[in-house]
Amino acid sequence: MNPVLEAIFGNRTATLVLLFLEAYSEGHALRIANTFELGLSMTQRQLKRLEGNGVIESRVIGKTRLFTFNERNPTVKNLREFLKRELKQLPKDEIRKYFRQRQRPRRSGKTL
Repeated sequence: MNPVLEAIFGNRTATLVLLFLEAYSEGHALRIANTFELGLSMTQRQLKRLEGNGVIESRVIGKTRLFTFNERNPTVKNLREFLKRELKQLPKDEIRKYFRQRQRPRRSGKTL
């Protein structure tokens, strides 16, 4: 991970949360924590802080709280452009490991 990004966003967890949300558009705390092998409480703390400052917003679907960027905040558009450029500069192995996860289940009967 780029140490400059960690300095800008305050810590590694906040950086990873924001990159995850940019890559996948939405996510819940447990999936973000599991993706990067972070502690769930650290991830939840950063999500709560970002939501409290208006960077992200959440909605509850069933028992799951999904987080997305708050598009009503004018600064978020610039932030997302910045994150998009930073994602393109990550090493290819890091992109494959963290930012190319399957979003839908495999069709039944399909060979691996």
